Amino acid sequence: MAVTQEKLTALQVMQDAPVIPVIVLNDVKHAVPMAKALVAGGIRMLEITLRTSVALDCMRAIAAEVPDAVVGAGTIRSAADAKAALAAGARFGVSPGYTSTVGKTCQDIGLSLLPGVATGSEIMMAQEDGFTELKFFPAMQAGGPNLLKAWAGPFTDVRFCPTGGVSLENAPQLLALPNVVCVGGSWLVTPQDLANGDWAKITQLAKEASALSR
Repeated sequence: MAVTQEKLTALQVMQDAPVIPVIVLNDVKHAVPMAKALVAGGIRMLEITLRTSVALDCMRAIAAEVPDAVVGAGTIRSAADAKAALAAGARFGVSPGYTSTVGKTCQDIGLSLLPGVATGSEIMMAQEDGFTELKFFPAMQAGGPNLLKAWAGPFTDVRFCPTGGVSLENAPQLLALPNVVCVGGSWLVTPQDLANGDWAKITQLAKEASALSR
């Protein structure tokens, strides 16, 4: 069944599956079969990072041809990025850090945002602008589970999606924390699997990710 086009909240994006794949695409022809492979494995929320010149074209292709997928845009660093992503079919955005300009632009244009944070001050800045579902990035490099446990005290109303250094092996430790809703990871879609067109492997990795407990 195709995903409805109603506005999604950040929490709905986070709750859809235990893992949001962080995807870097360098070839538009990979976009649709890759998205279909992930959806077949139970992963619908797809973060296409704005790190390549074809990222927006890939989003357009997925939005047009894979109705069961929900296109998201990663690496949003400016208001222009947010607007371009929305125009390309993105229904949620993810940023590596947080500025009020990015946050308020996404609110104004109706693009759900997972703002990136790595410090208590950044969490407070995002909260001031109304964001309580946040991306913790780079998670493992910045403190991992121990920092998330420490944040659980002062930030009882904040929920996180740790991303950065997350793998199938350490994801369960993160997902077991009460303030973690999902994780973000790049292991579901690797450059090698894209180059080889190994869609069956991507589906299998998506199934494994979908089965993680939280």
